[in-house]
Amino acid sequence: MREMPVDVKSLIQEGAELTDRALEALLPGVETVPASIHGAMRHSTFAGGKRLRPVLAMQAAVTIAGKLPKGVERLGAAIEMLHTYSLIHDDLPALDNDDLRRGKPTCHVAFGEAIAILAGDALQTRAYEVLAGLEAPPAAVVQIVGLIAQATGTVDGMIGGQVLDLESEHTKPTPQLVEAIHRAKTGALIRVSVVAGGIYAGASAE
Repeated sequence: MREMPVDVKSLIQEGAELTDRALEALLPGVETVPASIHGAMRHSTFAGGKRLRPVLAMQAAVTIAGKLPKGVERLGAAIEMLHTYSLIHDDLPALDNDDLRRGKPTCHVAFGEAIAILAGDALQTRAYEVLAGLEAPPAAVVQIVGLIAQATGTVDGMIGGQVLDLESEHTKPTPQLVEAIHRAKTGALIRVSVVAGGIYAGASAE
């Protein structure tokens, strides 16, 4: 991402490639013991996602800084790890019970339910380890970690949205319920990607 491409397709493609390189460097290889968990983490992380959230984080940073700040791809990679962990857990038999994700076997189908649960857990913990080491002022790092934790939590966050989704499966949906589910389960992590990217680049509250 040398300069902002003039078309969105190129912008997303370059952002995805930058994110994938960061993820490749940040995730343990399959030769690292225990190999099974690292294989499972990589299986789901590199299953063909669009990397929308990292791209939003990086472009928010570009908007504030005027260029791509050094190390911001690590922020995007951490956010993508959190997104992937949520997908692994969503696919589990106890939740959505899906056999395929993006045309490929889901993590629990490929590696077993126990390893899939642990792979999701491991991606979440690795994400926060990466966030804690971001190349940004300490106050900004603390703020980013707090906002992302809130966005993935139970109150108006990703996990809370998943709970609402589960508990409403056998009830008649209302527009208010559907909006609440989407705002929390999907929207919260997308929204915080933009905010975190701006903060990383030095954005003020205004």
